[in-house]
Amino acid sequence: MQLWTKIILGEKILKDNIFKPTVFDYNALRDYLETICNTLDEPTPIVLNKHIRHLNEFNNTHFKPEDFVERVNFDKMVVEIFDEDLHKDKNKK
Repeated sequence: MQLWTKIILGEKILKDNIFKPTVFDYNALRDYLETICNTLDEPTPIVLNKHIRHLNEFNNTHFKPEDFVERVNFDKMVVEIFDEDLHKDKNKK
């Protein structure tokens, strides 16, 4: 399982990152984002229960500029769960 994080301005992806935690845990989302955002050279957003819930239910969540303490120069940050194993299984059929 991997997290694909995209920094988006308008409809354009400015930056992206794929992060593969050794063991995935929804409660560790804040820690994962800290690592991801350091790699992208962006501030880390404030993670609320709604972000974890959306990630769990819909396999993605969005962070708006209001979710950051620091000022950001993008419209949103999208985090998606990408399960490489499921994708490989679908391609085999």
